[in-house]
Amino acid sequence: MVNRPPLTGHPVSVKVWGPWACFTRPEYATERVSYPVMTPSAAVGVLESVFWRPEFRWCPRAIDVLRPVRWAHLMRNELDDRQTFDTAQRWAKTGNGSFDASTKRDQRHTLLLRDVAYVVHADVEVTGGSDEPAKYRDQFRRRVAKGRHFAQPYLGCREFLANIAEPDEADEPVDLDLELGRVLFRVERDERGRLVEAVFAEARVVGGRLIVGDEPGGR
Repeated sequence: MVNRPPLTGHPVSVKVWGPWACFTRPEYATERVSYPVMTPSAAVGVLESVFWRPEFRWCPRAIDVLRPVRWAHLMRNELDDRQTFDTAQRWAKTGNGSFDASTKRDQRHTLLLRDVAYVVHADVEVTGGSDEPAKYRDQFRRRVAKGRHFAQPYLGCREFLANIAEPDEADEPVDLDLELGRVLFRVERDERGRLVEAVFAEARVVGGRLIVGDEPGGR
């Protein structure tokens, strides 16, 4: 019998899968290397693509790994710079300026995952207003049941599109134990999309389940 940590609270669950995924480790500066499983921050991105409101936020509690970890290699051209919000705003006002992507391209190696599938379990934390979390959980479940989402879900990188559906009884985690070290927990950005803070936490997979728990620092 697999010794799998139990779930706590009243989480909603959604199955997420796709042919490719890359949950980039931040310690690699030049090459893109994925974590072996989905990170909590990537799970939040999927949840928000299905249903989001400014008065609440998603708090992942666990991620079940449904398929064995399989790696693949990819070489592709990427931009080593990007157009910023301030630059675009200045161009809009003055009518001058340009961004030549052909001069910004750089070939990078990517170590990514293939044929992935997960079940994400998450709670709703209400940050404003007086509504109960159950209201948002019910709305989320209805959207998943209908296959609806506000934005296209993806698995780490925008080009790696994800499918979503309700989990079923056959969606059991694989027998997998991994020490992941420090994993990206949450990314905070300002209204212009600029990075404000990146929160990391120690993580491991036990019996195919990554337990997230409370956010570091009690936030």
